[in-house]
Amino acid sequence: MNFPSKTIENAVEQLSRFPGIGKKTALRMTLFLLKDKPELVHQMTQAMEDLKTKVKYCSNCGNVSDADICSICTSVNRNKKLICVVKDFQDIISIENTGQYTGMYHVLGGVISPIDGIGPEEINIDTLLKRVEADGVEELVFALSATMEGDTTAFYISRKLEHTQVKISAISRGIAVGGELEYADEITLGRSILNRVPYSSGR
Repeated sequence: MNFPSKTIENAVEQLSRFPGIGKKTALRMTLFLLKDKPELVHQMTQAMEDLKTKVKYCSNCGNVSDADICSICTSVNRNKKLICVVKDFQDIISIENTGQYTGMYHVLGGVISPIDGIGPEEINIDTLLKRVEADGVEELVFALSATMEGDTTAFYISRKLEHTQVKISAISRGIAVGGELEYADEITLGRSILNRVPYSSGR
């Protein structure tokens, strides 16, 4: 693709880094920005800068937040005895959009994957175990993707908690095996949470 301007070429290169954005789409976006009002383009660039400088991670659950503790963790209307365990904060957004869950969350920041060199120590499992004990959690819901890595992670955590009285459940398999939560439609995901089943490690 030939460009009449190096500046335009650089903009296209940067925009095409976004997932699912090819060079042609990036070019259309670049030309749109070029024709847009300068103040609106400035607002957009400011929003991108704020994304990297102002967004924080909740020190309690790991969710994205504008404060040290996220709005879910500080809410008086949430069930603090119920924790939904997710891989990443994108999954929280998906679950919250269903409007079917009123408990707390815990972001692992990944899943156990020996082939990728990711062990239990590389993700936020220890902090989860401490929360369960300190907060008197009564139920843990695994909302991890139906993959080998997700199942391995759930199995590991369940073994760590087998000496406790904590009820362990998992979202029902309305989510396709191998599927990621963020791609599930809200109705299917909502039903999977409402119809969660007791977790079984297969032993």
